[in-house]
Amino acid sequence: MTAVCVRPSHASTYLVRAAITAPSVYNTQPWTFVMEEQDKGIELHADLTRRLPLTDPYGREAVISCGSALFNVRVAMRHLGFSPVVRTFPHPQDSSFLAEVTWGAYGRPSHDEQRMYAALRRRHSVRGPFLARPLPSSLIDELREQARGEGATLHYLDDSTSRRHLAELVRADEDTHRTDPRYVAEQSRWTWQIALPRTDVAPADADVMHPDCTSLVRRDHSALSRMFPAPPRRWSARTGLVAVMSTDRDDRPDWLRAGQALERVLLYAAAHGVMAALHTQPLELPHLRAQVRRTLSMGEFPQMILRLGYPP
Repeated sequence: MTAVCVRPSHASTYLVRAAITAPSVYNTQPWTFVMEEQDKGIELHADLTRRLPLTDPYGREAVISCGSALFNVRVAMRHLGFSPVVRTFPHPQDSSFLAEVTWGAYGRPSHDEQRMYAALRRRHSVRGPFLARPLPSSLIDELREQARGEGATLHYLDDSTSRRHLAELVRADEDTHRTDPRYVAEQSRWTWQIALPRTDVAPADADVMHPDCTSLVRRDHSALSRMFPAPPRRWSARTGLVAVMSTDRDDRPDWLRAGQALERVLLYAAAHGVMAALHTQPLELPHLRAQVRRTLSMGEFPQMILRLGYPP
């Protein structure tokens, strides 16, 4: 339910339509857009009414989602041939005012920018196994460069020990969420239901496959794990390329930066036929997030866990 304040022009509507294709936890879409006077640009605000108090108590994931929407605004402006002028946190006293984007000088968009714009509506989150086909090493390097271009680092878990440890941490958090009535209630509020159909929640077909069918388990929106404790089949070999995105610091500017890096990676990947599955579960409990950080053996802060691969 995206809010566009003031009477929207064609330009601002175009930007918002691009922005809201960004991913967000439970599809909460935690953003509000405000058109500036005389259509000089657009403002991005975090919608605190759509935050998840239990899953995301500090608003980290909400800001990351808004960062992804911000990158989409930038891509849409570049598609029209204008350079976006971005000012983040323009009013420090208002922490929900995340960015202001105005129209800059004209410049022909690059080939990669055009491909990312074309991928805006093709990109989607995968909730299940990928094809067994591996990603080309050149694309793996390019995705790392895309993240670095936004000030983030994309770490690939190449060894089986690190992947197994990360899978155990994802499982530990997901087990906590599945057995805690408070988390179950919060998740149910943001899951599509026949009695209350909505377009801003996790879709009804989110759980076509059992949530435990790959090495990294996913959220169980439809309670399939309670009906079927074990998946009919497990495709560990089709989990995909496992990666962790991190930043140097762990504050709101870095969360916003991580969101832009995430969307840049997702769109660049989608432009090459590669999609992603997003896993944030162990990053939502402080002690498990600290363990993820130790798994990477570095001083950076993990912001997103993702699997990359070719969708079936």
